[in-house]
Amino acid sequence: MSEIDPITLSVLAGRMEQIADEMDATLFRAAFNPIIAEAHDASHGLYHAVSGDTLVQGKSGLPIFVGVMSFAVKAVIEKAARDGDLADGDIYIFNDAHIGGTHLSDMRLVRPYFRDGKLFCYLASVGHWHDVGGAVPGNYNPGATDVFQEAFNLPPVKLARKGELNQDIIDILLRNTRLPQSVMGDLNGQLGALDLGIKRMDELLDEYGADTISAALEALGHRAEALMRSELADLPDGRWEAEDFLDNDGITDDPLKIRIALKINGDRLALDFTGSSPQCAGPVNIALPTAVATAYVAIKHVFPALPANAGVMRPIDVTVPEGSLLAAQFPAPTGGYTETILRMIDVVFSAFAQAAPDRVVANAYGTINALSIAGKRQNGQPWVMFSFYGGGHGGSVETDGLNHGNAPISTATIPPLEILEAAYPVMFRKWALRPDSAGAGAHRGGLGAIYEIEVLEENGAEAFLFGERGRFAPKGIAGGGDAARNVFEFEQDDGWQKPPLASKMRGIKLRAGQSVRLETPGGGGYGPAAERSARSVARDVARGLVSEAQADVLYGTRWREGSA
Repeated sequence: MSEIDPITLSVLAGRMEQIADEMDATLFRAAFNPIIAEAHDASHGLYHAVSGDTLVQGKSGLPIFVGVMSFAVKAVIEKAARDGDLADGDIYIFNDAHIGGTHLSDMRLVRPYFRDGKLFCYLASVGHWHDVGGAVPGNYNPGATDVFQEAFNLPPVKLARKGELNQDIIDILLRNTRLPQSVMGDLNGQLGALDLGIKRMDELLDEYGADTISAALEALGHRAEALMRSELADLPDGRWEAEDFLDNDGITDDPLKIRIALKINGDRLALDFTGSSPQCAGPVNIALPTAVATAYVAIKHVFPALPANAGVMRPIDVTVPEGSLLAAQFPAPTGGYTETILRMIDVVFSAFAQAAPDRVVANAYGTINALSIAGKRQNGQPWVMFSFYGGGHGGSVETDGLNHGNAPISTATIPPLEILEAAYPVMFRKWALRPDSAGAGAHRGGLGAIYEIEVLEENGAEAFLFGERGRFAPKGIAGGGDAARNVFEFEQDDGWQKPPLASKMRGIKLRAGQSVRLETPGGGGYGPAAERSARSVARDVARGLVSEAQADVLYGTRWREGSA
């Protein structure tokens, strides 16, 4: 294989990233459901023809998909090898979370790319479909005890053979959703993104040749590995531990432990999750591909300059114990995977904070608060408003945490209330920052938010919440304080109520005019609160971010000198 000079390598890296970015943009513009179109819960990339490893991923998609999509492509490679019929123009589709990671809402399309009759690489698209059947509209079922109660489960099958779409597969997909128009629109958007990727790859290889591009892809993997080893070599050797908890599994009200032992030895890193709770009955389990991918996301946060390439993981050993909720076996439910991977990231940060506190931030709010409100309109048409909601990010060595940000597992955005109100029969009574929700510190955490959503539809609606951090607050680091916990309430004829399991509930009946309310956690603080300047505290009080009473408790009365 030909050698490649650094300048050409840099140019080609940019060109290939641009291909994935264009695929992202194509789907975002074409998708029917706002979780893809507005929130950007999707991703595209290029993957190795033999190993399935991530070669390039778009910068606008979710980081968690960098790792899990390589498992998805590997599953297709294995199926194609068994069947022996891989051809140009084939497209595979599936959502099986135990094979491809994450959860059943994420529909994966994998397409081989051939050059001169020879397999060159794979292109893949994944997007969060709005509804894929199951017991709960939107598929976040907090009471699920197996995958069959969560959604329609599709193994890897051929959606297209040699360029010809299989209408039977499409008919099955459309029959297993409450929102067939949305599903068809999202599917066409993903197919369009793959078509564009094929076109751009043809243009790239026409210009540079297959040998040069192959050399570039190999070199990019070696470069990513070298960068990771260099970063690790700059850190102290040692072993550090951390643990945190999930509120419960949605079935029984028992906390679930996520534990890590982090070890650095020269230019190698080990992440050992031994000691985490066993596989549970409810849907906070995750499959092994998701756990490995989450380790990558956490590392990417700690070392943000590293590229989205599988080479980053070569110097890293990830140990996930068999039988744990981090390596759940089929048919264990996995719908709430987001909550578990957020806690995994939290413990990685807490462990890293002991080794290199300047590298990490305090815990973010730690839950996407997956809230689904659904019903039928006067004409009988079903509607499903599914969305996730923001909170505060952790403080860092440099600054306060971000107020009302999205979860650190993604680059997604929270859909604007104008979009949600226009699409569904609801009205937001409140969408505001939550005072006194941030963890105290030399650099405080960011603030959470308050959302209050009223049902307008005369037929009423039913609400489902899948959240976390109702019992265990986001942690501060380096001496910083913990943030406020998650609070969920819903309106009934006899007043406001709270879920028995704090952060999870299904089947909440709402009449027209009744509301649900989320008060999301803030982020943890960084550094001792005593080191925060009186002027900074006084500014927070003046802006309504911290109440006077809370400022007195957290920072002492000295802050009043800063307001003089």
